[in-house]
Amino acid sequence: MLEGRLQTQQRSSCNGRETSLLSSGFGMKLEAVTPFLGKYRPFVGRCCQTCTPKSWESLFHRSIMDLGFCSVILVKEENTRFRGWLVRRLCYFLWSLEQRIPPRQDAPQKIVESTGVQKILSGKAPGGAGEGQMSDHVKKEVQRILGHIQAPPRPFLLRLFSWALLRFLNCLFLNVQLHKGQLKMVHKAAQEGLPLVLLSTHKSRLDGILLPFVLLSQGLGVLRVAWDPHACSPALRTLLRNLGGLFMPPEANLSLDSSEGVLARTVVHAASVPLGLWTGALAVLRSLHSCWGCSRRVCVRVHLAQPFSLQEYTINARSCWGSRQTLEQLLQPVVLGQCTAVPDTEKEQEWTPVTGPLLALRAEDQLLVRRLSRHVLNASVASSAVMSTAITAALLLFKHQKGVFLSKLLGEFSWLTEEILLRGFDVGFSGQLRCLVQHTLTLLRAHVALLRVHHGDLLVVPRPGPGLTHLARLSAELLPAFLSEAVGACAVRGLLAGRVPPEGPWEQQGVELLSQNELYRQILLLLHLLPQDLLLLQPCQSSYCYCQEVLDRLIQCGLLVAEETPSSRTACDTGRQRLSAKLLWKPSGDFTDSDSDDFEEAEGRYFRLSQQSRCPDFFLFLCRLLGPLLKAFAQAASFLHQGQLPDTESGYTEQLFQFLQATAQEEGTFECADSYLAISAIWTFRDLGVLQQTPSPAGPRLHLSPTFAIRDNQDKLEQFIRQFICN
Repeated sequence: MLEGRLQTQQRSSCNGRETSLLSSGFGMKLEAVTPFLGKYRPFVGRCCQTCTPKSWESLFHRSIMDLGFCSVILVKEENTRFRGWLVRRLCYFLWSLEQRIPPRQDAPQKIVESTGVQKILSGKAPGGAGEGQMSDHVKKEVQRILGHIQAPPRPFLLRLFSWALLRFLNCLFLNVQLHKGQLKMVHKAAQEGLPLVLLSTHKSRLDGILLPFVLLSQGLGVLRVAWDPHACSPALRTLLRNLGGLFMPPEANLSLDSSEGVLARTVVHAASVPLGLWTGALAVLRSLHSCWGCSRRVCVRVHLAQPFSLQEYTINARSCWGSRQTLEQLLQPVVLGQCTAVPDTEKEQEWTPVTGPLLALRAEDQLLVRRLSRHVLNASVASSAVMSTAITAALLLFKHQKGVFLSKLLGEFSWLTEEILLRGFDVGFSGQLRCLVQHTLTLLRAHVALLRVHHGDLLVVPRPGPGLTHLARLSAELLPAFLSEAVGACAVRGLLAGRVPPEGPWEQQGVELLSQNELYRQILLLLHLLPQDLLLLQPCQSSYCYCQEVLDRLIQCGLLVAEETPSSRTACDTGRQRLSAKLLWKPSGDFTDSDSDDFEEAEGRYFRLSQQSRCPDFFLFLCRLLGPLLKAFAQAASFLHQGQLPDTESGYTEQLFQFLQATAQEEGTFECADSYLAISAIWTFRDLGVLQQTPSPAGPRLHLSPTFAIRDNQDKLEQFIRQFICN
């Protein structure tokens, strides 16, 4: 943002032509973009009100939207206890000396006295030494493992490291922004006296050195960070261990039935402190080699979602569990045309990596951990600000792939920014509109072409080829903000696919009546098809609740309008409506075929596509947001008869990725030629029962199921997916 202001001042003084063009062509409304609507900016990242209601209420700062940002690397004389000319020169060093380093001298004794270690010492656990047998040897082994894991933090080294890191970050960034309200919530949670467990979704390799510094500088203590012992030399391990690093002993990763790793895993469990995920600082410093020659410095923002009590979550989350079926049970009969009804149950699809510690838990606790991860990912995605590159990439890829004038791009950039803010998502930029868009196009210069036309305007054209894949990855940041509307638009497209030609006029499609039950069914089918890591629905939310939310969003944004049929009661006629006793006492979120608004009444509710002039373009834009994923799935279905199976998962992924690239060269669908989309398609097809996995000496191998070895069923799968695609 500071860079944008500097560019604004320079260009307004030396380039009066652009300023006059903006003011004469678009008016005052488009001159500036602010990251808020009205007086307040949107607050993002609140915890789940259903699973953690007490945390939702007590750990929320009431004035959070009134508070602004602070730069954690901006250290001045006022940040120290001293004043004077010399202090202003040495403020970084004095600030690092005043950082609070909490002592941990009693940690080894507490670990030895923990219940798990004591069971092994007394021989009550597998791998134990037996009553009175070699207890001294086991105690020494505990001390050895603990010494390998961690060392007491060295305050002098930590302060020296924080001083060097502060100078380094000031050379690299203009500022590192942190929302004061989010910081106050974390401080309030820390005052409870319980340990803080911090989970991070890493946006770059710089997080490894940035996040520990931010937390230490804001008085949240030393972040204990887990490291890979094989990534560092012995000397570097010793240094990092004294700076708060944790190194897992090699025997802790042995199989669960191995007696050699029992003691190590027990000590690791007892030694757990607030853990973060830290990419190796050595790899980070190597990756920064290219940044030293760059004269431009950038801004960074760190988001902190609302904290919540893990104990409260474990108590309340279990009450939200209901019946679930696999994707194969839910969707395969519909795909093959064996039935039309969608079962009234939730989808069971967990792609959480299966690790040793997770397998050591009971099945019920494993499910709890998986659903907790979805809650955390939902909050972290909602907390991430949408950047200007994502907005520009989405506009160029999904609305103007053949090119757009800069004057029109400015107006649509402002419109889309306002739509994002209206949906409660934050944006990570502000400043004058023309400077923002021009700076964004500079960042995307490798993937767009700028052509000056005779009117003095610029024509912005996406470069055909692999650059479209990069634009598609950037535009994926926009999907969480418009996901409900995008799912609804694709569901409507699927509903109209069998009635009117997709290339027909909008007025012809608006004539069709869409019943609420048909819309519900089509939305459910698409929800089941889309992977969970894309939807990130909260586990406590039922699919029928989400269907109603999707329908409400389509009505609110003006794409659907209610249609009063002669045989049905008008929507505003509430005089004869009666509430049944079962609905009065029904828990919220529990909707079934028998009582979700009494689905018999829903049969008489109909909708049409709105005929407003802006609706066709907006409808196509929403459909195309899911286009790369759905097209990749459809191409994966057409590849089934060409793929060389059986094969390993990595081998078949490479086969599919090469097919996506070849298809992109022929048809120009480069937005689908992504290895991540290939992996997602394979995992979805495996859950759907299209692909089956069998063990082998070389590892699990994929092969076609007998049902989808038939070419006709493969065509049905491709046709089922393509009904949701709007070209």
